Amino acid sequence: MDPSELPPAPEAVEPDSSASTSRELPRLGTPVNAGGRVSAPPRPINWNLLTSEQAEIEWLELNSWVSWLKLSYGLTPAVLPPLWHRHPELVWELSALHCHWLGAYDPEQHASGPITWHRDFTEARMRLREWVQASGTRIDRDRPTRQTTWPGDTPYPAAAEAPIVDRDSDFVEFVKADVASRRADEDAYFKLLAEDESSRSCNPV
Repeated sequence: MDPSELPPAPEAVEPDSSASTSRELPRLGTPVNAGGRVSAPPRPINWNLLTSEQAEIEWLELNSWVSWLKLSYGLTPAVLPPLWHRHPELVWELSALHCHWLGAYDPEQHASGPITWHRDFTEARMRLREWVQASGTRIDRDRPTRQTTWPGDTPYPAAAEAPIVDRDSDFVEFVKADVASRRADEDAYFKLLAEDESSRSCNPV
């Protein structure tokens, strides 16, 4: 065969130096995982404003990180009880600590970030002890944090104590209930929005 009739050889393709060769870490990872977000810098989390979808993701991430924290630092129930997720004061404290950790160990962070986090972690453990002691939650039993009734307020119902049988199952059921409650609020909001929009279209100004 005449060499002139052969098809031209394909041109060598230069590798894209701008493309990352590292695999992107999974967002949720394993049940016990110290990983975090890789798509954007960490931001403070306001649990009062999360949508149902956002809340589900944040609960799973926080639970994974808290499990890693417990094992890595040997935290006792006096600092980190099993049903921490049922006590808002512990959730807010641990969530803030998690966000701080993500920022401290960000690849773009200054080298002093981790030691700053450990200094703040020492203070956070002291606060966690106070929250746990005040709440009354323990390694094998739990009750809602007692609330003080101010003059003129409706008295809070008595906080009943219950044994802790399966911590992981309790967390799953708690998250399901929280997500369902947020979704119901969202559905109610969008329903009112749709009704208002329909009313305006039927009664133009």
